[in-house]
Amino acid sequence: MIAGVPSGEVTVPAGVRAVAGGRALRAVWRNELGGITFEIPTAAGRWFVKWAPAECGLDLAAEAARLRWAARFTPVPVVDDHGRDADGEWLVTVGLPGDNAVTHRWRAAPATAVTAIGAGLRHLHDALPVDACPFSWGIDDRMAELGRRAAAGRLDPSRWHAEHTALGRAGALARLANAPPVDRPVVCHGDACAPNTLIGADGTWTGHVDLGALGVADRWADLAIATWSLNWNYGPGWEPTLLAAYGVDPDPVRTVFYRLLWDLTS
Repeated sequence: MIAGVPSGEVTVPAGVRAVAGGRALRAVWRNELGGITFEIPTAAGRWFVKWAPAECGLDLAAEAARLRWAARFTPVPVVDDHGRDADGEWLVTVGLPGDNAVTHRWRAAPATAVTAIGAGLRHLHDALPVDACPFSWGIDDRMAELGRRAAAGRLDPSRWHAEHTALGRAGALARLANAPPVDRPVVCHGDACAPNTLIGADGTWTGHVDLGALGVADRWADLAIATWSLNWNYGPGWEPTLLAAYGVDPDPVRTVFYRLLWDLTS
């Protein structure tokens, strides 16, 4: 399943209907795991309900905890409610200004969008205090998760990006056994793909969403994925623009490593 705006009719889960309380709902995003985000527009502003089906692997309680922590330092959605039932789990947040960076408007203005993504990611990394962060997204944690997946037989090269499938399981694990040293530890977003940056009408970033994996890691764990996602959202050639807006030179070694780690653990 490819993430994007849902097409066709979307069934609204009972828990989401209860949260809406009769107010209008609009499905605005579906992720790769089958989770759906709904918007509730009101006269007072926008609310969003993120829903994750049971057993899909998303932990919205963990995301709520991260949002509550990060909201003290940088613009992220404010948590209004969280709950679950037998069918799944939901997270209700207050909407931020702006729209995600892959709407039709911003796909048509990639230079503006990519610059905003890079500047926004740099602000996030500078604003969130590493020493005060209770969450980790470091190599040790992610390699432990990778080990659990391998032991459970859940490493499927057919689901990896084309540049990694030829490695096979053994080759991919061998490459990941030699991790590069940390460049700069920051509190990473954890899913720094282009859609998770919001951009205002003036073309500047306004906030970040989908912080369920937020935690301390090398900044290249985010930068490798942020630059990678530009290729399928805007086309090739935009990575230098993002890195310039962030304020860092390319790092091919860390980029290759963290993209492979992402592919095997996402």
